[in-house]
Amino acid sequence: MTDESNEQKRENPRKIREGIVVSDKMQSTLVVAVMERVSHPRYAKTVQRTKKLYVHDEKNEAKIGDRVRVQETRPLSKLKRWRLTEIVERAR
Repeated sequence: MTDESNEQKRENPRKIREGIVVSDKMQSTLVVAVMERVSHPRYAKTVQRTKKLYVHDEKNEAKIGDRVRVQETRPLSKLKRWRLTEIVERAR
């Protein structure tokens, strides 16, 4: 079986998120801010929540301000549980 066929048969497929690179100061690590719109439980108003993810970037390709797509992976360090899959849009 190939990797692609394993991805589709997996019970719980890996999460994919899209966000903006906030920091690229670390070696082969990015900090990506992911925005989430949720309805407030009591007031039913839409609220934006931001989550910071530590992302593995092997080639140090992404820079601050880039919009990137990340995928959940096994723990790579104390904080890193995501890896860079693609750069959707470069910063202007």
